[in-house]
Amino acid sequence: MILIFTLLEQMSIFLVITYLFTKSPAFRPLTSDQLGFRHKLLLYLLFSSFAILGTYLGQPVQDAIANTRSIGPVLAGLIGGPLLGVATGLTGGLHRYLLGGFTATACGISTTLGGLIGGLVHLYLVRRGRGSQIYLPFLAFATMLCVEAAQMATILLLARPFELSLALVKTIAVPMLLANSAGAALLISIIRDQRSAYDRFGAHFSARALTVADRTLGILSKGFNPENAQKLVKIIREETGVGAVSITDREKILAFSGIGDDHHHPGLPIITEYTLRAIKTNQVAYADGVNTPFACPRSPDCPLGSTLVIPLRIEQEVVGTIILFEPKNMMFSHLNRSLGEGLANLFSDQLLRSRYAEQKNLLVQSELKLIQAQVNPHFLFNALNTIIAVVRIDSDRARDLLMHLSNFFRKNLKRSGDVVTLEEDLDHVQSYLKIEKARFGERLKVVTEIDPALLQLKLPTFTLQPIIENAIKHGISQLLEGGQVTISAQKIDGRAEILVEDNAGTYCDKLSDTGLGMNLVDKRIKNQFGPECGVEVSCEPDQKTRVLVRIPLAKEDFA
Repeated sequence: MILIFTLLEQMSIFLVITYLFTKSPAFRPLTSDQLGFRHKLLLYLLFSSFAILGTYLGQPVQDAIANTRSIGPVLAGLIGGPLLGVATGLTGGLHRYLLGGFTATACGISTTLGGLIGGLVHLYLVRRGRGSQIYLPFLAFATMLCVEAAQMATILLLARPFELSLALVKTIAVPMLLANSAGAALLISIIRDQRSAYDRFGAHFSARALTVADRTLGILSKGFNPENAQKLVKIIREETGVGAVSITDREKILAFSGIGDDHHHPGLPIITEYTLRAIKTNQVAYADGVNTPFACPRSPDCPLGSTLVIPLRIEQEVVGTIILFEPKNMMFSHLNRSLGEGLANLFSDQLLRSRYAEQKNLLVQSELKLIQAQVNPHFLFNALNTIIAVVRIDSDRARDLLMHLSNFFRKNLKRSGDVVTLEEDLDHVQSYLKIEKARFGERLKVVTEIDPALLQLKLPTFTLQPIIENAIKHGISQLLEGGQVTISAQKIDGRAEILVEDNAGTYCDKLSDTGLGMNLVDKRIKNQFGPECGVEVSCEPDQKTRVLVRIPLAKEDFA
């Protein structure tokens, strides 16, 4: 029992190191499903350190060491595959062998074997399209349990004299089986939770930004005045939950909502240092109330203790500010700070657009920006990893893929119009498909069946990209072979029907929440053409997923 607690105590060091690592910038690239060489090298250094440290921190028992060494190679194999697992195991095993003792050879071999077993489990899951299960704590527990059992068997088989090895195994088997398996489960749980946190943060941020955008869209198009500013501050405070929100022009407070409203009255002139600085310099001013002091100049009893002032701009000219406040007993959350800056950009854009367009055009522009922001960051990571792999064997093809990647993102940035032709939208997704075909190789086949008469069909910008991305990300990527995406367009009953179909049928359970991008495609089509048009999704599990887009035909399309 004492040995178990000793091993768990050693494990706490690994838990702290892993936690700190997942909070560092170095962890962010590891949230990608595809790990490049540099990322695997980083994992090798981390888990090899765990293996060596586990030996040094081990508890001497009968001329041997009860330790947590195998956790490093097993986790390296589970996360990075057999090569990484074996490399880490060899490093940890060689280190243990050099320390000597009658179990040196057995422990060196079993450590390498542990990395191999973890890698084989990784390979098994990936080849069956179950890569997400790699980060299940129960799987890490079970894998570690098998590895420790194999280590005990190796000691009995190789360590001599047999009497000593048997006595050693009787002493250390149960503590190491339980402690190391529980430790592996805890470590993988920390890594999994942090990976999920990145995804949750992005989804939560997008959802909140979309909600605020939806509720505030068009208010500023009716004028930048106290009445409309008061509507905005109430919405922003409800959605962000900050202590108070204020909107000013260049000289006075237009609106205020929240604590401190007894002395922050609309119409009062601006006297706060940070607001004046933001207007003058056209830069965000921030006072966290701790490292940078904030004291309200209007009242010594003001409960507000920190502030974030973001300029509102029209063509780089500051016309006012949005100010978020938190009380003295609260700290600014990173999410609210980022959201506040994003809202200021959104409102600045509304002010600009309101000079030239009606409310409907403003809605389209805001939604386009949200769709552009939804380009999956994993696609960029995967694309770069694919190009890195290709450049070693075919530099010309790698250069071609880089051109497609550049073309894809350049068109994303430049496509600011409300509508495009079907031909232009197909051309945009071709660069995306070229990169994905290079990544998946034989696993992805793209079939295009487009009626030439529909190439000049007008449809909302970014209609096809979110749909095709879903088909590959949630469909084809789950297949081991024979993946096919079919893109077709034809005239049926006075309208155009664009069909994107994959032969996976693996995300039927996700169709109730098809994602921000596809929902916006449907919403924009309905706004432009009416409720009878839009996106229709159907799925046959393990067979196919069909996404049908209906667009009405203009008179010239009937030729």
